[in-house]
Amino acid sequence: MLKAMQKIDIAGPVGALETIVIPAAGEQTGIAVVCHPNPTQGGTNTNKVIQTAAKALSQLGYTCYLPNLRGVGSSGGSHDHGIGEVDDVIAVVDYARQQHGALPLALAGFSFGGFVAARTRARIDADKLLLMGPAVGKYEIPTPEVPADTLVIHGEADEVVPLENVMVWARPQHLPVIVLPEAGHFFHGRLVQLAGLIKRCW
Repeated sequence: MLKAMQKIDIAGPVGALETIVIPAAGEQTGIAVVCHPNPTQGGTNTNKVIQTAAKALSQLGYTCYLPNLRGVGSSGGSHDHGIGEVDDVIAVVDYARQQHGALPLALAGFSFGGFVAARTRARIDADKLLLMGPAVGKYEIPTPEVPADTLVIHGEADEVVPLENVMVWARPQHLPVIVLPEAGHFFHGRLVQLAGLIKRCW
């Protein structure tokens, strides 16, 4: 049975980061930081895609932290197009490690959050990386290469980040991409399938 989520504030580099914490359902095996989509288009830590992913990860034993990155909700600072947000994620990782010790760390994100998670993984070590509809080719800064075991899930009919953008990025890395046929960017009507994929492929 899922334990109740809670809301906390975590000290970030430019102010407090409003964060939802979803505890591990059962024995804790890791910690995860899950990043929301583009806040300039309404993305926050209550987004259904990242909530779905976090609940799936919690069922796999991860305590999940879902921060509102800088300038979102009541979090301090202002939106920084995926640059300063990496420092925010690292601050949340540091806090989570203080709370839980040296458990395996997962970074995850949807859309803009996938871009931020991939950039964070280029800065710090993490045991797992989950990118859902990552915003490849949407920003001036390129999305970095990622570890070979990264789990990438993308909708075939993504209307925001074309599947071909992701394939062009993935091909040189020989990186597998799981494609959900006919799914759009927000995985409408496919969230149960998304959760099942995360649990099966993790």
